[in-house]
Amino acid sequence: MTAITRVSPSPFALDAHPAKAEPALIDDDVRHFARIEAHLAAERDELDRRLAVLLATPGGNGQEAYEREVEIVRLNRRARLLRRFGADLCIGRVVAGTGTVYIGRIGLADAAGDRLLVDWRTPAAEPFFGATLAHPMGVTARRRYRWTDRRVTDYWDETFTDAGVPSPAALDDQSAFIASLGASRTPRMRDVLGTIQADQDAIIRADGHGALVVDGGPGTGKTVVALHRAAYLLYSDPRLQSGRGGVLFVGPSHAYTDYVADILPGLGEEGVRTCTLADLVPEGAEAVPETDRRVALLKADGRMPGAVEAAIRLSEVPPSRPTVLDTPWGEVRIGPREWDEAFGAADPAAPHNDARAEIWEALLDILVDVVAARPGESEPRGAWGDEGWGDAGAGRDDDAQRWGFDDEEEFDAYGLGGRRPDADAVRRALIQDTDLRAAFDAVWPLLDPGAVVRRLWSSPAQVLRCAPWLTADEASLLQRAPSHPWTLSDLPLLDAARQRAGDPERDRRRRAEQARAAADREVMDDVIQDLIATDDSDLKTMSMLRGQDLRAALDTYAGPAATSVELLAGPFAHIIVDEAQELTPAEWAMITRRVPSLSLTVVGDRAQARHGFPESWTERLAAVGVPGATVATLSVNYRTPVAVMEQAAPVIRAVLPDANVPTSIRDNGIPVRYAPALDRDRILREWLEHHAEGTACVIGDPAYAGAPRVRSLSAVEAKGLEFDLVLLAEPGPPRRDGIPLDRAEEIEAGVDRYVAMTRTTGELVILDSGR
Repeated sequence: MTAITRVSPSPFALDAHPAKAEPALIDDDVRHFARIEAHLAAERDELDRRLAVLLATPGGNGQEAYEREVEIVRLNRRARLLRRFGADLCIGRVVAGTGTVYIGRIGLADAAGDRLLVDWRTPAAEPFFGATLAHPMGVTARRRYRWTDRRVTDYWDETFTDAGVPSPAALDDQSAFIASLGASRTPRMRDVLGTIQADQDAIIRADGHGALVVDGGPGTGKTVVALHRAAYLLYSDPRLQSGRGGVLFVGPSHAYTDYVADILPGLGEEGVRTCTLADLVPEGAEAVPETDRRVALLKADGRMPGAVEAAIRLSEVPPSRPTVLDTPWGEVRIGPREWDEAFGAADPAAPHNDARAEIWEALLDILVDVVAARPGESEPRGAWGDEGWGDAGAGRDDDAQRWGFDDEEEFDAYGLGGRRPDADAVRRALIQDTDLRAAFDAVWPLLDPGAVVRRLWSSPAQVLRCAPWLTADEASLLQRAPSHPWTLSDLPLLDAARQRAGDPERDRRRRAEQARAAADREVMDDVIQDLIATDDSDLKTMSMLRGQDLRAALDTYAGPAATSVELLAGPFAHIIVDEAQELTPAEWAMITRRVPSLSLTVVGDRAQARHGFPESWTERLAAVGVPGATVATLSVNYRTPVAVMEQAAPVIRAVLPDANVPTSIRDNGIPVRYAPALDRDRILREWLEHHAEGTACVIGDPAYAGAPRVRSLSAVEAKGLEFDLVLLAEPGPPRRDGIPLDRAEEIEAGVDRYVAMTRTTGELVILDSGR
């Protein structure tokens, strides 16, 4: 008889549910989890062995080195995932006509090829998420597991046939899904892969072409859907695979991106970059809010990035008058035709600064041709008589010294001793000509993106020329002192300048790296020559070092390493934007220029837009260059307790009567409390004493500094986050310095309060400073 291996310790810890621990209910799972654990242990050992062999193997060169690095990265990712999980890779199972299928975060098969886990993103796993009583999808039973510390602490069975199921089932009214929503928050977002519902799963698996809007109020799971969609698209869409652009996830704040950072690896993917809009430009780290609402609105206009591009184009106009250079070969004139020809050599899609190298090389080619075509005029003025290209006689030594050449031979190479010039020699001379370099820098200058924007803010005439839709008063309103700090409203314009102008430091880094590589190649050439010269073998093996292929293999220069901003410059195959209702038209340009395919997942809630959102999603997106968007709506609030939503709904409807307020389905029996602001610390202390797990947050009270398991955030910073307890500071009457708020400010205040109230999954306490 074959012995049955059980997981040790037992994979089930069901003290609170003894009826669910019956062997008839769980023995199949116990055996299957044991097989998973045994396979994982063997695979981890094999991965460690393969990594050790690869790391001990010399790196090689060229394609061989690249393939080795790719394989090391792949194996490390797999090893991290398998170290992170054990049998809890399994999220559930379904019973269908083909038998029992276990669903996992990743696919897993044993050495014999038997399927231990089906990847949750495959079509075979779809019934686990999509089966309903109305549409069972061939499923007769479904079980979802709840894991804690790699042990099943609960599971929930469902049946989809009137006749029951062929295997035993633990049928009760404890929904693992509803129970998990009441679980304590952690500093990281909860892993809810096993609780995705049918409506959410349909959105996750939607086609990745075009723009899909996931619209939903607080607690509807739209962020969870967005994260799972990222993992699903990376798995299923070849366009998003490594080397083809990848996926970018843009969140509203670092608190938010840190909050979700732990989810994607648990879904089987690590290939998603996460950032905020401020991360897309170097100036974002120090940017401050724009204090003048009028200025913020002007800079938010979707036409303003075009004004920045127009300012850059003003630096790309060839001079209308010839540029005259005084050279050893006489005067050389560069007219509009020559400048046009040089400008035309650049790739039209290349950023301004990147195009400089192409234009410079083209200009040198033109000038070398000009000098070579003037045999009768190429002698130094006054250096000799009318002999032309003949022998200049005994005066040539003096002329060579006069023009700074080391000897007569070099003088002749430049065509200055009466001989036809050598093209390479002339080119070297032109490269070193400071007047030529100065003329080129004046015609096609190296641009600093920040300086381009600052010039707009320091010259009303420049602004009006580049943004003719502005009035003179509006142009004056935009003016700022050069020392004024960058604001968040400047970031889209700085991004447009950087995308169109390019990074000036990249050109400097490229030159420095090329110089280093050239020096390395020179040293390599000397070594090769020594090896060849001292080779006394019969076959003269070292002579092979002269071969260009081998020389290329020895050349290790790979160009300057990309900066973090450059890595976020795109293009990406797909971008997911969360809290997208807040983006201005100018900020949308930051997104769309990074995804030429306009393959987007747009996540948001019109009712949470601080600056209003009167139009539809399709209208908003079409206006920013994303036509034909599909909208999917989530209307069930799985997170916020009913008592909280009953008080939050009137707050948002007071400023946005047509707000799409979701229906809450959780009633934890805890009413919303009101307390004096002075009771804040006592309430937090008592809550921490009675709750060993979970997190709390004080919102709207900057005087509170935070503590372990308690954060202090503004309503804007708290957007998208969730906590077990929220203490919300009462903002007082909606007035500003004794002046009633205008309509825009009323909407902003109402939205902030609505957002803050709906951050809790358990209890809300409103602190009133007047009590």
